[in-house]
Amino acid sequence: MRVNSATVQNWLLPVATLLAWEVLGRAGILPRYLSSPGAILVALWELAETGELFVALAASLYRVAVGFTLGTVAGIIVGLGAGLIPGVRHFFDPLVAFLYAIPKVAFLPIFLLLFGLGHASKISIIAFSGFFPVFVASRHAVLAVNKLLVWSARNMGAPPRTIFLRVIVPAAAPQLFAGIRIGLAHAFVVLFAAELIGSKAGLGNMILEANFQFDVARIFAVLVILGVFGVVLSQLMNAVQNRFLFWNKGLT
Repeated sequence: MRVNSATVQNWLLPVATLLAWEVLGRAGILPRYLSSPGAILVALWELAETGELFVALAASLYRVAVGFTLGTVAGIIVGLGAGLIPGVRHFFDPLVAFLYAIPKVAFLPIFLLLFGLGHASKISIIAFSGFFPVFVASRHAVLAVNKLLVWSARNMGAPPRTIFLRVIVPAAAPQLFAGIRIGLAHAFVVLFAAELIGSKAGLGNMILEANFQFDVARIFAVLVILGVFGVVLSQLMNAVQNRFLFWNKGLT
């Protein structure tokens, strides 16, 4: 396996930073709230060995997966409808404009009152948060489709269903996927806040408990898991995006 200069440059700074962090941590130079990478790895091993990590990860994964899916599907359906049908657009535009600027975490107490401390409240707030960026992206994507493409397909005798599936959806897809990515980021932010404020399980709750015990290494360990969690989902999103939009050469 050949290692090119670009790979070396990409990894040089992170590796050097970790080494310096470890050396300074072992020397006792760093503040107590900056645990060393070695201590973080030990905390990760302990969490995995007891099984506590996998229980929390399963709870968080389930909440993100279900909430993100529900919010994305609703955002795509309503967003496409708003882009195609003026009546739907006129109904949802003022409502979305009013709610979009409000931090979705502010609605968490309401969802907790409605659905309790279990999965339902976390899934609902994640779906609610993810709906808005996907809706906005879907709506704008449809409205941005070149009208000449639609007009040409219509003049060639294509029925409305074919125009929608073969012209509008492919033309709107890149912008739609951008909205889905933003919705995924929102899902993580809201998940973390929801599990910190009102939860009996999950990665956020694990960080809260570690904070009460001032176990800094465990806090960083859970943050590492969250980061890996996000990278894996991002790569899955890339794979899906490249699979469905193989014709768009600008995709990564």
